[in-house]
Amino acid sequence: MAKKQLHPRPPLCPNLLLVESDVEKQIIPHLMENNGVLWSKKPEDYPVWIEPQEGYSNILKPKVISTELQNSGLRSLGIVIDADQDPQARWKELRDACLPSIPDIPDTLSETGLIHTVADGIRFGVWMMPDNQSRGMLETFLVFLIPDKKEELWIYAQEVVSEAKNRGANFIDNHQDKANIYTWLAWQKPPGQKFRDAITEKILEPSHPRSQNFVTWFKSLYGL
Repeated sequence: MAKKQLHPRPPLCPNLLLVESDVEKQIIPHLMENNGVLWSKKPEDYPVWIEPQEGYSNILKPKVISTELQNSGLRSLGIVIDADQDPQARWKELRDACLPSIPDIPDTLSETGLIHTVADGIRFGVWMMPDNQSRGMLETFLVFLIPDKKEELWIYAQEVVSEAKNRGANFIDNHQDKANIYTWLAWQKPPGQKFRDAITEKILEPSHPRSQNFVTWFKSLYGL
């Protein structure tokens, strides 16, 4: 079960996005606002209600997707998950969870994400971080926002993280992308900004061409 939010979901919520954690909830509005989407400060007026599920496995629970698709007034339902180490296996798991409610869901996930019209004309979308095809996670996607002029420093940050691992840094291999981006952010001005603030302050470049497939998917799914 997702934890109780500070602001409860509005009774009529036409645009809903299910995400794995609060991190996506914090980052996506800032990313979209910096790509031309007006994001109200009032929760009841958000263009899209983003609801963390406290983990990928909770999204897969029986009836989660089917229940959301039955919500009164729903126009669009999106899901954002991490690919982790096996994108094909992750997509199969999610697709299997969707099949009881969406029997005609496509077999494969396009590199531009899924947008599919289901019963009653509801639009259903899936984006798998970072790019629907590669291994990785949200932090891997954020690498796409590193300005081109900082590429040399980014390469060096990865070298430093690898050397730290050799010297006994005990982060797990699956979290190397996290270690890389946090290290790079630690060397910026100011150092160690939160992801959302790094986007707003253009330390990470929200309009970078490599981010635009996701931006386009999000705007298209929700008609923004």
